Amino acid sequence: MSVDASPSTASQPDDLEAVARSGSRLRRMAVRIPTYLADLKENPAWLPMFVLARTMPGRRIHWALSDKYAPSGQKQSSLFGQLDASAVADALRSDGIFTGLRMPAQVQQEIYNFARITPCFGNFDRSLEFVAPRHGEAEQKFERSLLSGHFFERSLRSAGVRAIQSDPLLKDVAKHYLGASARLITTRIWWSFPTKASTEADRSLASLDKFHFDLDDWRMLKFFFNLVDVDEGTGPHVFVKGSHNRRKVKHQYTLMVGHPADEVLDYYGADQAVTLTGPAGSGFVEDPFGFHMGTVPVTKPRLMMEVGFGVSKPSRRRFHGEPVIRR
Repeated sequence: MSVDASPSTASQPDDLEAVARSGSRLRRMAVRIPTYLADLKENPAWLPMFVLARTMPGRRIHWALSDKYAPSGQKQSSLFGQLDASAVADALRSDGIFTGLRMPAQVQQEIYNFARITPCFGNFDRSLEFVAPRHGEAEQKFERSLLSGHFFERSLRSAGVRAIQSDPLLKDVAKHYLGASARLITTRIWWSFPTKASTEADRSLASLDKFHFDLDDWRMLKFFFNLVDVDEGTGPHVFVKGSHNRRKVKHQYTLMVGHPADEVLDYYGADQAVTLTGPAGSGFVEDPFGFHMGTVPVTKPRLMMEVGFGVSKPSRRRFHGEPVIRR
């Protein structure tokens, strides 16, 4: 997988633009409130995590109290060959990301074929159902832009998705990094489409073009795989190295998880931002507490897979990444 460490940064806004951008941030948060309330209703322990896990002191205490992992020494066969889980975890502790994953071609092809013929749901909305090759027709039919297409629980109908999800290397890396309590919490595949326009709500739910960090659990690890060739025009993922283990005070004591690119890169360093392009089947694993974003495709659709691990009981409602949408 190739890595571009020099993305462009936004120009410094004047006061009026800053006010407008601040308003957008509030709207982005408002879009997520129904999901937050549903998470709290399902699991009251979500609230202290949501409040404290964004702070470095809270996170350090939780990490210090975690059960340490003691590997058995018996290595299981993996689709990813002879990768050393301990070495991958060391790279994650240092940079927050490791980019040396590659799924077998036949597995990638099976998932890709599945995603082309299986109906997905546009913009996380189950009423906007279509198959990816008919994206343009679907936008005309529904009279709105469709930025993403998610499969939710349908993802696990793919034999390739199930094989990757259950691969022992992923769990081993997660336990080396997160501790003995690491467990599978999310599995999903989704399309991101080139589109000329979208609402603020749709862009917020898709987490596109805005640096943010994830707060779904106290400690998390996410594996991502490109299921199509990804270049600069395919909406590559961007990650800021080192931002997982240091955090600007302003970025800790705020309810906002998303922040403007210039603000993030000015503090953590533009040279630390890596743009993750690569051929179909290439993958990477990251600590999603580090700042990251998906960019909007401009030339062709992107198909991605995510397998996430955490340390708390997984949400029954959101195992496949589904938010609650206010209508």
